[in-house]
Amino acid sequence: MPHCIVEFSVELEDVLTPAMLMEAVYDGALGSGLFEGPDIKTRLVAYTHYQVGDEQKPFVHMSAKILSGRSSEQKQMLAQSILDKMRVLALANISLTVEVLDMDRSSYAKCVN
Repeated sequence: MPHCIVEFSVELEDVLTPAMLMEAVYDGALGSGLFEGPDIKTRLVAYTHYQVGDEQKPFVHMSAKILSGRSSEQKQMLAQSILDKMRVLALANISLTVEVLDMDRSSYAKCVN
C-alpha cells in the first residue's frame, strides 16, 4: 500500500518520460516514511482529451489510495511529499494535484500469487 494512480496529459511525454513521473511519485510515497518500497504500487494513465478550467492546460493528478486508519496529518504529509517530488520535475505552466483517499479495510482483499 499505497496504490498510486497518476493521471496526466499525454503531451507531457514530450518533456518527461513516464518512468520519470513514476519515479517521482514512488520517491514521494517512500519519502513520507509511511510505507516500505515493495508496498508502493504506481500506475499511470495518459489522457489525450481533457480540459482544465476553460483551457487545455497540461496536468498531473495523483490519487494515493491507502488503507483507512491513517491520521489527517499523515495523509497531508504523504500528499505534500509526493507533490514536492513532482515539483522537482520542473514542469512549467502545469496543474499539479495530489489526493489521498481511504480504502475501507473491511472491504479490501488481496491475493499474492
